[in-house]
Amino acid sequence: DEEEDYMSDLFIKQDVRPGLPMVRRVKEAIQKEEKQKEANEKNRQKSIKEEEKERRDLVLKSALGNENKGFALLQKMGYKSGQALGKSGEGIVEPIPLNIKTGRSGLGHDELKKRKAEEKLENYRQKFHMKKQANEQAADQFRIRFKTKQEERKMEGDLRKSQRACQQLDKQKDIDVPKETWFWIEPEEEDKKDEEDKEDECTSSDLSVSEKLHILTAYLREEYFYCIWCGTTYEDSEDLSSNCPGDSAADHD
Repeated sequence: DEEEDYMSDLFIKQDVRPGLPMVRRVKEAIQKEEKQKEANEKNRQKSIKEEEKERRDLVLKSALGNENKGFALLQKMGYKSGQALGKSGEGIVEPIPLNIKTGRSGLGHDELKKRKAEEKLENYRQKFHMKKQANEQAADQFRIRFKTKQEERKMEGDLRKSQRACQQLDKQKDIDVPKETWFWIEPEEEDKKDEEDKEDECTSSDLSVSEKLHILTAYLREEYFYCIWCGTTYEDSEDLSSNCPGDSAADHD
């Protein structure tokens, strides 16, 4: 056969999809390479470890013969090949397998390595557990702070509502000056006093928002029989006590 021209149109147009016959020279090159690999594998000199492993596997696969002293002694005591050890045959049938040590580490190194790995895993689990607990505590604290801020904002809104109601009711009674300075809402635009006077005014009342709200609510109920949460002015104290649920937002909820 004539050699194929790899630059010819016949070769270029040839269908080389998987599963179709290969070009003869390419196929021969692959076969030659495979034969060369097999020859190199046969001619390769085996290492001492490989030879020892082959000899050991060969001996372990072959059954014990009469030349083995231990096996000969067992036969003298009535043992038969394939029989389990023991007076009643409850022992093992196959010999205890060998545990070949191939590494150069000392005895107990594997156990130490395993123990260190277990300790490392346990430390990781403890750290993960502690981190999870810390995240849960942080989430709980965040929810508490968020709820507290919401309650504070609600109290501040109720206080402003009470101050507006107090100011309106006081003026209806021709009261020009509130009983306490914080009973009314301060005007947004008024002549500002000196900074020192303002600081003295702020420090004169150390009451919290909840305390101010409680005092002002009591004042509105006693003086005007008015409840900011009901938005109603009752006729008298008896009407207020009998028809108003309570003196706080929680009582009205």
